[in-house]
Amino acid sequence: MADYVIQPAPETTIPVRGEAGVFPVRRIWCVGRNYADHAREMGHDPDREPPFFFSKPANAAVPGGTLPFPGETKDFHHEVELVAALAKGGKDIPQDQALDCVYGYAIGLDMTRRDIQAEAKKMGRPWELSKGFDQSCPISEIVPASVIGHPTQGKIEVTVNGRVQQTGDMNQMIWSLPEAIAYLSRYVELLPGDLIMTGTPAGVSAVKPGDVLHGTCEGVGEITVTYAG
Repeated sequence: MADYVIQPAPETTIPVRGEAGVFPVRRIWCVGRNYADHAREMGHDPDREPPFFFSKPANAAVPGGTLPFPGETKDFHHEVELVAALAKGGKDIPQDQALDCVYGYAIGLDMTRRDIQAEAKKMGRPWELSKGFDQSCPISEIVPASVIGHPTQGKIEVTVNGRVQQTGDMNQMIWSLPEAIAYLSRYVELLPGDLIMTGTPAGVSAVKPGDVLHGTCEGVGEITVTYAG
């Protein structure tokens, strides 16, 4: 075992339904603008341009429950997404072999400081502080694909204080999960523990202190997050 000059940070893990063991998180990759209606609401053409990706650090992944409202934002948004958890990876993964890499699925929230993101875009700067901040990825337990298969359709939705805010169907993705995995693996080597967030439907909106978010993904699971003041 290696000796460390400082104590390493705890490993980020996610519970797995029906298992005593947990899933170790390596990296979090997010597919941007992968639902046409969301692309339109963000002011972009939803034509099938090549996919693009951004990332969040592993420790952005946290369970549901009560979370602190983040600082340095006046426009804090929710984005509900299907999440794929990889058991293996590689480079230049063929599309017809991509799903062999998937261990299971969860539902997650890509929480976004929209005002910081907008300013970064305007100034041609990176998005990290808008997307990769602490606790920016609440995520449910993972359900193994051996239990539920590989979902390609079904409602994905989030309510805010009981009111439906985002709703869509997984079959509305512009780029399917196998396509996204194959494309991303041309640029980086995917490895066990990587998470892929597959994009969000239209309806993103601001979250305020005290709001309760409840996300559901048909056949996969649910998550509830309350933002404290």
